[in-house]
Amino acid sequence: MNAAHSIRPYRYLDLVLGLFVAVLIISNLTSSAKIVVLGPFTFDGGTLLFPLSYIFGDVLTEVYGYSTSRRVIWIGFLATALFSLTVWLVGLLPAEAEWAERVGMEAYNAILGSTPRIVLASLLAYWAGAFSNAFVLARLKVATEGRWLWTRTISSTVVGQAVDTGLFVLIAFAGTMGSDLLWSIIASNYAFKVGVEALFTPITYAIVGWLKRGEGVDCFDTYTDFNPFRLAVKRS
Repeated sequence: MNAAHSIRPYRYLDLVLGLFVAVLIISNLTSSAKIVVLGPFTFDGGTLLFPLSYIFGDVLTEVYGYSTSRRVIWIGFLATALFSLTVWLVGLLPAEAEWAERVGMEAYNAILGSTPRIVLASLLAYWAGAFSNAFVLARLKVATEGRWLWTRTISSTVVGQAVDTGLFVLIAFAGTMGSDLLWSIIASNYAFKVGVEALFTPITYAIVGWLKRGEGVDCFDTYTDFNPFRLAVKRS
C-alpha cells in the first residue's frame, strides 16, 4: 500500500499523535529543569524521555507511512514552538506582587527560561532529526520489502539521533565550552538515545504489530514525495 495515495480515518492515529506531542513538550520542559546523572551518563532531564519521540516516529512511519509522519512532525514542531513562545511571553509580563515576593522571576527563569539560542537549537535539531529518521525508515522498508523491522528502527535512529544530537549541541553550546567537553556531551547523549531505541525494540515490534492489525494498514512509500515541506496527502 502506497502511503502517498492513502487517506482514510484511523482508529488510533490521534492517540499516537497526542502521545508524540506530549513527549516533545515534556522533554522541552524538563530539559531546563534539571541535569541528571544515570550511571555513566550525564544529561539534561529531557533526554530521559526524548528518545521515545523517535520510537513514536518509527511507529508512525512504519504503520501510517511517511506522508502521515511528515504532518505529525510539523504538528510537533509547531506545538514545541508555541510552548517556547508562550514561556518567553509569560516571562516578559509583569509579575503579580505577592507571587513575585513568594516565588520570584528568578525561580521561573531558572526552571522554564531558555535562551533564544537554546530554543533555536532545539527546534532545528528536532526538525532535521525527525525527518532524517522518517526518511531512512521509509526507504529501508521499501528496500527490505517490509522485512527485518529492527534493521529499520535502529538504522533510522542511528542516523536521526546523530543529526539531532549533533545539531543541538553544536548550535546550543559551540563557542561556550571546550571542544573536548562538547564532543563528550554529544557522544554521551547519542549513545544513551540509541541505546534506549535498541532496548525498546521488542516494545516497538509489539506496538507496530498491534496498530497494523487494528488499523488494517501497512504503508509502503514506494512513490512518495519525500519533500518535507509538502504537507498535502494525495487522494487515490
